Amino acid sequence: MRRFALIAVPYLWLLALFLVPFIIVLKISLSDIALAIPPYTPTLDLSEGWAGIRRFFAGLDFENFRFLATDNLYWKAYLSSLQIAAVATLLTLLVGYPIAYGMARAPQEWRATLLMLVILPFWTSFLIRVYSWMGILSTEGYLNQLLIWAGLIENPLTILNTPVAVYIGIVYTYLPFMILPIYAALEKLDESLLEAAEDLGCSRLTAFWLVTVPLSKQGIIAGCFLVFIPTIGEFVIPSLLGGSRTLMIGKVLWEEFFSNRDWPVASAVAVILLLILIVPIILFQRNQQKQRETDT
Repeated sequence: MRRFALIAVPYLWLLALFLVPFIIVLKISLSDIALAIPPYTPTLDLSEGWAGIRRFFAGLDFENFRFLATDNLYWKAYLSSLQIAAVATLLTLLVGYPIAYGMARAPQEWRATLLMLVILPFWTSFLIRVYSWMGILSTEGYLNQLLIWAGLIENPLTILNTPVAVYIGIVYTYLPFMILPIYAALEKLDESLLEAAEDLGCSRLTAFWLVTVPLSKQGIIAGCFLVFIPTIGEFVIPSLLGGSRTLMIGKVLWEEFFSNRDWPVASAVAVILLLILIVPIILFQRNQQKQRETDT
């Protein structure tokens, strides 16, 4: 009985916080917009009995999904989000791997401190950190002031409200999610394998590519998924740092819900976004399962 209870808890958690909300959003995506509260029809009225239930299901349709397929804005937003997420994930990997490698090779007494410094940004509000980058990247911001003072530029650079600012914000925000799994993989690396590779004639660089990188593959894969998945639906960073010229599906979703008040179309956008995210989520779960099997 106790074992059954332990197994049932996560399933009840998923039922309450994932499946039920998803069914509600799916139902709204099959509805039509209306000037009412709630702003969609049909609504289920159980007081009418089976006639009300039949009328409710008869009023559902796929018109919102057909609309998304015919409007260029939405599929362009999906493609742009996938592109930005992929490039940002690659940039985060290029920045995060050397940091994780340096942490794993640091003296044992320094590793806890370095790990704390990586986690430290989480102690501050995410929104405050993004707003701080607006002050850094603006025309009169600290970055332009530093570059002018150093004599590297004469006129301020336009960084804010460009894709460059979006990539900077994403890399900064999600960098710990890349560093931590790679660091966990590198910390367990047996250094005698590197010594054996060098004894067999490999240079340090060759040993790094042939031994270190393959053995840290699980951490790289986990870090890439942890960055890629939330970045696709990101809307705060592109809204504040990218401005109106940055097209991402998270921004479109926000505007449909809160600006246009078109809940059915917004729900359809959210359903398709979730279906897109299911693929990397399943791949991530399979990778984690393989890693657990390898560890055991």
